[in-house]
Amino acid sequence: MPVEKSASGGKLKALFLGLFIAGAIMLIRYTPVKDFITAEALGAFLRSAGYWAPLVYIVTYAVGVCLFIPGTLLTGLGAAIFGPYWGFLWVWIGAMIGSAGAFVIGRTLGREFAASLIGDRLKKYDEAIQRNGFATVLYLRLVYFPFTPMNFGMGLTRVRFADYLAGTGLGIIVGTFIFTFFIGTIKDVWASGNWGELISFKVFFSIALFVFSFFIPRIIKRVKGEQG
Repeated sequence: MPVEKSASGGKLKALFLGLFIAGAIMLIRYTPVKDFITAEALGAFLRSAGYWAPLVYIVTYAVGVCLFIPGTLLTGLGAAIFGPYWGFLWVWIGAMIGSAGAFVIGRTLGREFAASLIGDRLKKYDEAIQRNGFATVLYLRLVYFPFTPMNFGMGLTRVRFADYLAGTGLGIIVGTFIFTFFIGTIKDVWASGNWGELISFKVFFSIALFVFSFFIPRIIKRVKGEQG
């Protein structure tokens, strides 16, 4: 009886997880809420927050990650409003909180059911992820594995929360900095109206970093292949 209750409880939680994800996607894409999830609307909302804008932005980013709002929109918005450096910091904090929240949701609602589906064949992989959680998460972040699906998906595995958080924190630093630095730099030039600044080391450096970011997954995979 306890086993049956546990199995049925896991299925019920998994159902709630599925409903949560489906509901979040429906809310953002097919309801009037989608009209507020634009760069213009969110930008105006954040600017109206004044002194509290960074905190409001961090909360918005964290909630947005859990509701499947595109991270590129939120990241670009942060860089455009706060600049390349503060933008990077607020984006990174918001992404960390959001990824932690999504992981906890996935772990709480989906892990039990996922574990019940794992047979002997998959068990060794599940255990391997637990043993090498930090390295696995770090690698997947560096090769730009889809951010939000990975947040929820990792919650279904045996990876330790501390390993997940550390791997995520370190793994998203490079990509986050490159993207926010690029957007923030272009925004600063646009806002100043001094188009001569487009021909500067800072702008060319930001463009070079942005282009380089597309090659990071290939570099990581090649290094991993050579080590293997």
